Amino acid sequence: MSNKLRLHGFNNLTKSLSFNIYDICYTRTEKERLEYIAYIDELYSAERLTKILTEVVDIIGANILNIARQDYEPEGASVTMLIAEHEVPPSEDLMQEKPGPLRDTVVAHLDKSHVTVHTYPESHPHGGISTFRADIDVSTCGLISPLKALNYLIHSFDSDIVTVDYRVRGFTRDVDGVKHYIDHKINSIQNYLTDDTRDAYQMIDVNVYQENTFHTKMILKDFELDNYLFGEGVQSMNADERKTVEDKLRKEMLEIFYSRNMP
Repeated sequence: MSNKLRLHGFNNLTKSLSFNIYDICYTRTEKERLEYIAYIDELYSAERLTKILTEVVDIIGANILNIARQDYEPEGASVTMLIAEHEVPPSEDLMQEKPGPLRDTVVAHLDKSHVTVHTYPESHPHGGISTFRADIDVSTCGLISPLKALNYLIHSFDSDIVTVDYRVRGFTRDVDGVKHYIDHKINSIQNYLTDDTRDAYQMIDVNVYQENTFHTKMILKDFELDNYLFGEGVQSMNADERKTVEDKLRKEMLEIFYSRNMP
Protein backbone atom coordinates (compact mmCIF):
# COMPACT_ATOMS: atom_id res chain seq x y z
CA MET A 1 0.00 0.00 0.00
CA SER A 2 1.37 3.43 -0.89
CA ASN A 3 1.90 6.15 1.71
CA LYS A 4 -1.15 8.04 0.44
CA LEU A 5 -4.48 6.26 0.48
CA ARG A 6 -6.76 6.77 -2.50
CA LEU A 7 -10.13 7.02 -0.82
CA HIS A 8 -13.63 6.50 -2.05
CA GLY A 9 -15.48 9.60 -0.90
CA PHE A 10 -14.85 11.32 2.43
CA ASN A 11 -12.32 10.14 5.03
CA ASN A 12 -14.62 8.91 7.82
CA LEU A 13 -11.94 8.24 10.42
CA THR A 14 -12.39 10.20 13.65
CA LYS A 15 -9.20 11.12 15.51
CA SER A 16 -9.65 12.25 19.11
CA LEU A 17 -6.98 13.74 21.36
CA SER A 18 -7.85 14.32 25.03
CA PHE A 19 -5.74 16.06 27.68
CA ASN A 20 -5.86 16.45 31.42
CA ILE A 21 -3.34 19.12 32.35
CA TYR A 22 -2.52 19.90 36.00
CA ASP A 23 -0.76 22.85 37.58
CA ILE A 24 0.11 22.47 41.29
CA CYS A 25 0.70 25.29 43.77
CA TYR A 26 1.31 25.79 47.50
CA THR A 27 -0.12 28.73 49.41
CA ARG A 28 0.83 29.39 53.03
CA THR A 29 -2.20 31.46 54.07
CA GLU A 30 -5.90 31.65 53.32
CA LYS A 31 -5.34 35.03 51.67
CA GLU A 32 -2.71 33.56 49.34
CA ARG A 33 -5.00 30.61 48.54
CA LEU A 34 -7.84 32.89 47.47
CA GLU A 35 -5.43 35.10 45.51
CA TYR A 36 -4.05 32.08 43.67
CA ILE A 37 -7.52 30.87 42.66
CA ALA A 38 -8.42 34.38 41.47
CA TYR A 39 -5.13 34.63 39.55
CA ILE A 40 -5.64 31.27 37.80
CA ASP A 41 -9.27 32.11 37.04
CA GLU A 42 -8.22 35.34 35.34
CA LEU A 43 -5.20 33.83 33.58
CA TYR A 44 -7.31 31.08 32.02
CA SER A 45 -10.47 33.05 31.37
CA ALA A 46 -12.84 32.08 28.57
CA GLU A 47 -11.36 34.90 26.48
CA ARG A 48 -7.79 33.60 26.77
CA LEU A 49 -8.88 29.99 26.29
CA THR A 50 -10.64 31.06 23.09
CA LYS A 51 -7.36 32.49 21.80
CA ILE A 52 -5.54 29.25 22.63
CA LEU A 53 -8.14 27.10 20.87
CA THR A 54 -8.22 29.43 17.87
CA GLU A 55 -4.48 28.86 17.50
CA VAL A 56 -5.05 25.09 17.82
CA VAL A 57 -7.59 25.18 14.99
CA ASP A 58 -5.11 27.11 12.84
CA ILE A 59 -2.27 24.68 13.64
CA ILE A 60 -4.26 21.60 12.61
CA GLY A 61 -5.49 23.33 9.46
CA ALA A 62 -9.20 23.40 10.26
CA ASN A 63 -11.83 26.14 10.11
CA ILE A 64 -14.09 27.43 12.86
CA LEU A 65 -17.84 27.11 12.37
CA ASN A 66 -19.05 28.27 15.77
CA ILE A 67 -17.71 29.35 19.18
CA ALA A 68 -19.47 29.09 22.55
CA ARG A 69 -17.70 30.24 25.71
CA GLN A 70 -18.58 30.79 29.34
CA ASP A 71 -16.92 32.01 32.55
CA TYR A 72 -18.37 30.53 35.74
CA GLU A 73 -18.90 31.70 39.30
CA PRO A 74 -17.05 31.36 41.56
CA GLU A 75 -14.35 30.19 39.10
CA GLY A 76 -13.69 28.13 36.00
CA ALA A 77 -14.40 28.55 32.29
CA SER A 78 -15.44 26.56 29.22
CA VAL A 79 -14.98 27.05 25.50
CA THR A 80 -16.37 24.89 22.69
CA MET A 81 -15.53 25.31 19.00
CA LEU A 82 -17.25 23.42 16.21
CA ILE A 83 -14.82 23.03 13.33
CA ALA A 84 -14.70 21.71 9.76
CA GLU A 85 -11.86 20.43 7.60
CA HIS A 86 -12.72 22.65 4.66
CA GLU A 87 -13.23 26.40 4.62
CA VAL A 88 -16.80 27.49 5.26
CA PRO A 89 -18.00 30.91 4.05
CA PRO A 90 -18.83 33.34 6.89
CA SER A 91 -22.49 33.75 7.77
CA GLU A 92 -22.78 37.20 6.13
CA ASP A 93 -22.13 35.54 2.76
CA LEU A 94 -25.56 33.94 3.04
CA MET A 95 -27.00 37.38 2.31
CA GLN A 96 -24.82 37.87 -0.79
CA GLU A 97 -24.41 36.06 -4.10
CA LYS A 98 -21.84 33.61 -2.70
CA PRO A 99 -23.80 30.70 -1.21
CA GLY A 100 -23.08 29.39 2.26
CA PRO A 101 -22.91 25.69 3.22
CA LEU A 102 -26.04 23.58 3.07
CA ARG A 103 -27.47 22.86 6.51
CA ASP A 104 -27.03 19.10 6.17
CA THR A 105 -23.39 19.56 5.26
CA VAL A 106 -22.71 21.69 8.32
CA VAL A 107 -24.43 19.25 10.67
CA ALA A 108 -22.36 16.40 9.28
CA HIS A 109 -19.21 18.27 10.25
CA LEU A 110 -20.51 19.39 13.62
CA ASP A 111 -21.17 15.83 14.70
CA LYS A 112 -17.51 14.88 14.28
CA SER A 113 -15.11 17.79 14.63
CA HIS A 114 -14.77 19.99 17.69
CA VAL A 115 -12.32 21.53 20.14
CA THR A 116 -13.28 22.02 23.78
CA VAL A 117 -11.65 23.09 27.01
CA HIS A 118 -12.98 23.14 30.59
CA THR A 119 -11.03 24.42 33.60
CA TYR A 120 -11.27 23.30 37.22
CA PRO A 121 -9.43 25.45 39.79
CA GLU A 122 -9.44 23.52 43.07
CA SER A 123 -8.01 24.01 46.54
CA HIS A 124 -8.43 22.75 50.07
CA PRO A 125 -8.55 25.17 53.01
CA HIS A 126 -6.21 22.91 55.02
CA GLY A 127 -2.80 21.79 53.85
CA GLY A 128 -2.01 24.65 51.47
CA ILE A 129 -2.18 22.63 48.23
CA SER A 130 -4.12 24.01 45.26
CA THR A 131 -4.50 22.37 41.87
CA PHE A 132 -5.61 23.73 38.52
CA ARG A 133 -6.90 21.24 35.96
CA ALA A 134 -7.69 21.88 32.31
CA ASP A 135 -9.51 19.22 30.28
CA ILE A 136 -9.02 19.62 26.54
CA ASP A 137 -10.51 17.61 23.68
CA VAL A 138 -9.59 17.93 20.02
CA SER A 139 -11.68 15.67 17.80
CA THR A 140 -11.31 15.76 14.01
CA CYS A 141 -12.49 13.87 10.97
CA GLY A 142 -10.94 13.69 7.54
CA LEU A 143 -7.30 14.39 6.81
CA ILE A 144 -6.61 16.92 9.58
CA SER A 145 -4.88 15.54 12.67
CA PRO A 146 -5.17 16.78 16.27
CA LEU A 147 -1.65 15.48 16.95
CA LYS A 148 -0.26 18.60 15.28
CA ALA A 149 -1.46 20.67 18.26
CA LEU A 150 0.10 18.37 20.88
CA ASN A 151 3.19 20.40 21.78
CA TYR A 152 1.48 23.78 21.51
CA LEU A 153 -1.19 22.78 24.03
CA ILE A 154 1.31 21.39 26.53
CA HIS A 155 3.30 24.63 26.41
CA SER A 156 0.20 26.86 26.55
CA PHE A 157 -0.41 25.87 30.18
CA ASP A 158 1.83 25.54 33.25
CA SER A 159 1.81 21.79 32.80
CA ASP A 160 3.24 19.92 35.79
CA ILE A 161 1.36 16.70 35.00
CA VAL A 162 -0.22 15.78 31.67
CA THR A 163 -2.28 12.74 30.75
CA VAL A 164 -2.98 12.32 27.05
CA ASP A 165 -5.33 9.93 25.28
CA TYR A 166 -5.42 9.50 21.52
CA ARG A 167 -7.85 7.24 19.69
CA VAL A 168 -8.73 6.64 16.06
CA ARG A 169 -12.31 5.45 15.60
CA GLY A 170 -14.42 4.19 12.73
CA PHE A 171 -13.09 3.31 9.30
CA THR A 172 -12.74 4.73 5.81
CA ARG A 173 -12.73 2.91 2.47
CA ASP A 174 -10.22 3.10 -0.33
CA VAL A 175 -11.18 3.10 -4.01
CA ASP A 176 -11.20 -0.72 -4.01
CA GLY A 177 -13.70 -0.81 -1.15
CA VAL A 178 -11.18 -2.04 1.44
CA LYS A 179 -11.75 -0.71 4.97
CA HIS A 180 -8.91 1.15 6.70
CA TYR A 181 -9.13 1.63 10.47
CA ILE A 182 -6.17 4.01 10.69
CA ASP A 183 -4.48 6.11 8.01
CA HIS A 184 -1.12 6.89 9.66
CA LYS A 185 1.66 5.11 11.52
CA ILE A 186 1.83 5.52 15.30
CA ASN A 187 3.05 3.35 18.17
CA SER A 188 3.13 6.05 20.87
CA ILE A 189 1.95 9.60 21.44
CA GLN A 190 5.56 10.30 22.38
CA ASN A 191 6.46 10.05 18.67
CA TYR A 192 4.78 13.41 18.16
CA LEU A 193 6.45 15.29 21.02
CA THR A 194 9.30 17.70 20.39
CA ASP A 195 12.74 16.99 21.87
CA ASP A 196 12.41 19.72 24.51
CA THR A 197 9.09 18.26 25.71
CA ARG A 198 10.49 14.73 25.90
CA ASP A 199 13.53 16.02 27.80
CA ALA A 200 11.39 17.92 30.32
CA TYR A 201 9.02 15.09 31.29
CA GLN A 202 9.17 11.58 32.68
CA MET A 203 6.63 9.54 30.69
CA ILE A 204 4.89 6.18 30.74
CA ASP A 205 2.67 4.61 28.06
CA VAL A 206 -0.36 2.35 28.19
CA ASN A 207 -1.26 1.51 24.59
CA VAL A 208 -3.80 -0.89 23.07
CA TYR A 209 -2.55 -1.15 19.51
CA GLN A 210 -5.29 -3.46 18.22
CA GLU A 211 -7.86 -0.85 19.30
CA ASN A 212 -5.88 2.13 17.94
CA THR A 213 -5.89 3.55 21.46
CA PHE A 214 -2.85 5.31 22.93
CA HIS A 215 -2.31 6.72 26.43
CA THR A 216 0.67 8.65 27.79
CA LYS A 217 1.24 10.10 31.27
CA MET A 218 3.78 12.87 31.79
CA ILE A 219 5.28 14.47 34.89
CA LEU A 220 7.97 17.14 35.04
CA LYS A 221 11.43 15.81 35.84
CA ASP A 222 12.83 18.94 37.49
CA PHE A 223 11.44 20.19 40.78
CA GLU A 224 12.24 23.73 41.93
CA LEU A 225 10.27 24.63 45.05
CA ASP A 226 10.09 28.32 44.13
CA ASN A 227 8.11 27.42 40.99
CA TYR A 228 5.31 25.99 43.16
CA LEU A 229 4.90 28.79 45.68
CA PHE A 230 2.33 31.56 45.37
CA GLY A 231 3.32 34.50 47.51
CA GLU A 232 6.63 34.64 49.34
CA GLY A 233 9.41 32.41 48.04
CA VAL A 234 11.62 29.81 49.68
CA GLN A 235 13.83 32.51 51.19
CA SER A 236 11.07 33.16 53.74
CA MET A 237 11.05 29.51 54.91
CA ASN A 238 13.34 27.67 57.26
CA ALA A 239 14.81 24.29 56.30
CA ASP A 240 12.14 22.24 58.09
CA GLU A 241 9.28 24.14 56.47
CA ARG A 242 10.87 23.79 53.03
CA LYS A 243 11.14 20.04 53.50
CA THR A 244 7.52 19.77 54.68
CA VAL A 245 6.16 21.80 51.78
CA GLU A 246 8.29 19.99 49.22
CA ASP A 247 7.07 16.63 50.52
CA LYS A 248 3.44 17.78 50.28
CA LEU A 249 3.88 18.98 46.72
CA ARG A 250 5.71 15.87 45.55
CA LYS A 251 3.04 13.65 47.15
CA GLU A 252 0.27 15.59 45.41
CA MET A 253 2.01 15.33 42.04
CA LEU A 254 2.75 11.61 42.34
CA GLU A 255 -0.80 10.82 43.46
CA ILE A 256 -2.20 12.58 40.40
CA PHE A 257 0.39 10.97 38.11
CA TYR A 258 -0.27 7.44 39.35
CA SER A 259 -4.02 8.02 40.01
CA ARG A 260 -3.91 6.67 43.54
CA ASN A 261 -3.63 7.98 47.08
CA MET A 262 -0.35 7.49 48.92
CA PRO A 263 0.35 7.26 52.66
